[in-house]
Amino acid sequence: MDADVIVVGAGLAGLTATCELVAAGRRVLLVDQENQANLGGQAFWSFGGLFLVDSPEQRRMGVRDSLELAWQDWQGTAGFDREDEDSWARRWARAYVEFAAGEKRAWLRERGVKMFPVVGWAERGGYDALGHGNSVPRFHITWGTGPGVVEPFVRRVQDAAASGLVTFAFRHQVDELLTGASGVEGVRGTVLAPSATARGEASNRDAVGEFEYRAESVIVTSGGIGANHDLVRANWPERLGTPPAHMLTGVPAYVDGRMLAISEAAGARLVNRDRMWHYVEGITNYAPIWPGHGIRILPGPSSLWLDATGSRLPVPLFPGFDTLGTLAHLRTTGHDHSWFVLTQKIIEKEFALSGSEQNPDLTSKDLRQVLAARLGGGAPAPVEAFKRQGADFVVADNLADLVQGMNRLTDEPLLSFEAIQRQVVARDREIDNAFTKDLQIAALRSARAYRGDRLIRVARPHRLLDPKAGPLIAVKLHVLTRKTLGGLQTDLESRVLGVDGAPIPGLYAAGEVAGFGGGGMHGYRALEGTFLGGCLFSGRAAGRAAAEAVRS
Repeated sequence: MDADVIVVGAGLAGLTATCELVAAGRRVLLVDQENQANLGGQAFWSFGGLFLVDSPEQRRMGVRDSLELAWQDWQGTAGFDREDEDSWARRWARAYVEFAAGEKRAWLRERGVKMFPVVGWAERGGYDALGHGNSVPRFHITWGTGPGVVEPFVRRVQDAAASGLVTFAFRHQVDELLTGASGVEGVRGTVLAPSATARGEASNRDAVGEFEYRAESVIVTSGGIGANHDLVRANWPERLGTPPAHMLTGVPAYVDGRMLAISEAAGARLVNRDRMWHYVEGITNYAPIWPGHGIRILPGPSSLWLDATGSRLPVPLFPGFDTLGTLAHLRTTGHDHSWFVLTQKIIEKEFALSGSEQNPDLTSKDLRQVLAARLGGGAPAPVEAFKRQGADFVVADNLADLVQGMNRLTDEPLLSFEAIQRQVVARDREIDNAFTKDLQIAALRSARAYRGDRLIRVARPHRLLDPKAGPLIAVKLHVLTRKTLGGLQTDLESRVLGVDGAPIPGLYAAGEVAGFGGGGMHGYRALEGTFLGGCLFSGRAAGRAAAEAVRS
């Protein structure tokens, strides 16, 4: 045996599983197709959002939450409706919500992970009480963003490597799971040529050798399919319309989905492959790190959202309310883009950009910088940089020039100034009263009743054509690939199930490749802040179960 357990994938789920294994004294071989610079995987690039229930941060912000309310929201969002494929996913979902309402925060704090005090309100829903969305703010931002989540686990794994319990095998691409009479017994694959690329940059796939490693168990933690647009389109569901011809990529190029088919070839059951999570607020990165690199706008609720032809999106498809509902609607328009129309006052208060590199104040844990960026005058510097340099931004002093600039960003002029003017003026008339029939205006007024939104997230309601709020801004939005919601079906010990429903001896899976647990614990939709947490929770379960199964 080359190790007690082989872990395939050095992202957050793989690191978490490895930490649990070495805590139990097990020898681990950590295999990854990228170089050491990418230790921590795509979690490093994240905003660091974590879903917590009834936390001290919520209570300090005046938010009343409970396990019962969170579970109600989760079920209404997930929409589980497949008796067989969702059988384990439901159990994983319940276990995860209990974890988020229980030991999750204390477990993270023991490892040095702390939270920003203002809790965000993502995926607000806008339907009835049993429908999609978070009833209360639950989006906890990690102090240090994605790197702040990853660092404690990287440190523990590196310490274990120094003591001889962990061996790294970077630039090792797994091509096959080895199976025998006892089940999965190891991995075989290709040694790739050395690569000096920086974190996130695409690396070569030049073969320089082969390898074969054996262990008592293998844990697959290789991530999803977000950078493989062909696979995204192949799995695209009819309920979301036709797949876009043009998409931006929200994850590094190595998120290629290879291990899904490799695991399936070894007998694993892959379920809910048509469930996925892509954003519709993607903007082209003017300084890309990986091919097709897009950044997601994390919008507040005030921007006017128009489709490619200039029609306003229907209720409740407001910014930040229903990601996949908006995606499904926009796919009916026949175009791959949409528009935000807003003001300088709105962009200063409401625009945040997803990603650790786009939030240097939070990522560097610099409180003084945070106060200046979030509470000072003007938009955060990264947002202003995109406004100045981004290919998708139009800035103008009047609406006619704005619409003209918007039309210049498309192959043909699709927008009518008169039609947009009519909508903007009608919307502005509603602002002049304390009463309104415009449900977006009612929603943003309601949002400002929450202290966190009023403090750093939602602009004071104002007329878009108010010169004091200008200039006017339009942002061309694209579909941005991100997460796989289905995956390898696992039981609550993260054991991968075969086509007969029985666990495959020696094979475990965690993180996105397992649908974050059970082959899709989110169901059809996510409540946000649940992807990193799903990697942590399922990685922990896999590591503990595989450690227990090692023969002494």
